[in-house]
Amino acid sequence: MEYVLTEQMRVGYGKHEIVQNINLHLKRGEIMTLIGPNGVGKSTILKSFTRQLSMLGGTCVLDNKELETYNDRELAKKMSIVLTGRVQGEYFTCKDIVEKGRYPYTGSFGIFSDEDHRKVMEALELVNMKDYADCLFEQLSDGQKQRVLLAKAVCQEPEILVLDEPASFLDIRYKLELAQILKHLAKEKNMAILMALHEIDLAKRISDIVVCIKDGKVDQYGEPEDIYSSDYISKLYDIKQGSYNVEGSLMELPPVKNPPEIFVIAGGGFGISVYHKLWRKQIPFAAGVLHENDIETPVAKSLASSIVLERAFEPVSEEKMMEAKKILQYCKSVVCACEQFGTMNMNNKLLLNYAKEQNMLIGPNFL
Repeated sequence: MEYVLTEQMRVGYGKHEIVQNINLHLKRGEIMTLIGPNGVGKSTILKSFTRQLSMLGGTCVLDNKELETYNDRELAKKMSIVLTGRVQGEYFTCKDIVEKGRYPYTGSFGIFSDEDHRKVMEALELVNMKDYADCLFEQLSDGQKQRVLLAKAVCQEPEILVLDEPASFLDIRYKLELAQILKHLAKEKNMAILMALHEIDLAKRISDIVVCIKDGKVDQYGEPEDIYSSDYISKLYDIKQGSYNVEGSLMELPPVKNPPEIFVIAGGGFGISVYHKLWRKQIPFAAGVLHENDIETPVAKSLASSIVLERAFEPVSEEKMMEAKKILQYCKSVVCACEQFGTMNMNNKLLLNYAKEQNMLIGPNFL
C-alpha cells in the first residue's frame, strides 16, 4: 500500500506554477529519486511536500491522511528532512545537533531519557560519526556536516525521510557510504525515502523509482531500468556538447572533429585512459578493432573520430582488420594499449605487427 500518494499536485511560488500534475506513489521500504536539469522544480516539489511551501493545487496524502491535516509534532514523528543549505551550528557539538532530532519525543521540557541518548549515539554510529560526537559542528568538513545532519534525521525515527541533494558535499567514498546507509534505512528500517539528486549514476544504482522532471511536468516515471534504457538521459538534460552512456553511467565530451592522427589498438578497457589523454590534448584519433560489447566501446564511440567495430562474441574478421588498416595508413602514429591478444582479437596482433613494419608504433606514454 502507498505510504505517499500525490494526485494532480501543483507546486510553485506565490501564483507562479513551476511543476504541475505530480502523481507520486511511494511505499515504505522504497527509495524514490527526482532527477532533471537545474531549475526545473525538484527542490520546489520537496519543499511543498515538507510544507515549507504551500501547494498550489492537488492533494498529498501521507500514511492515509492528508498532509495539511497533520500538526507539527505529528508530522515530525512521521517525516525527517535534510534539505540543502548550510546549517549554522556555532558552539554546538555534533551530539547537540543530532539531539535535536529527538525533540518530537521529549515533551515540552525537552528532557532526555536514557533511550533518547542511546538513539542519538546509534544515529551517529550509523553515519560513522560517533567518534566526532563531542567535536564542534562548525569545525567539520562539509561532508562530515552532511552526515551529522543525516544522523539528526535518522534519530528522529521517521517513517519517511526527505533529502534534497544529500550527496552534494560528499567525496566518492562518502557517496558510496551514503548509498549503503540509505539502502539500509529503506530495507532494514522500512523507511520510505524521497530525495532529489544531481548524481544520476547514484540515482540509477540505489533508486526503486526514478521521477524525471522537465518542462514543468513529470516527464518519465518508473524503475531505473525503464528510465536508463536509451538516449533518454541525454534528452532529459538536453546534452548537445557530448554524450551520456547509460550502460556504464559515463559522461563524455564530444570528439575532436578532424581526421584521426593516431590509431589506437586496444580492447578490454586498456584503451580508455589513452582515449582520455588524447582528448585532453585535442588530438583526433581512431580506435579498433573493438567488439561491440567491449567495456571501452562506449567511450571510444563518444571520443574517437573513427572507430572499427566487430560483432560481439565473434573473432576479429579479416574484413574488419583490413578496414582498420586502411584507416591506420592515413594516421601519423599507432598506439597499442592492449596487454594481451587472445582468440577473439588475434587479428589485432597482426595489425600491431603491420604498424611496427611501417615504423608507426609509439608507446602509450607518448604524451
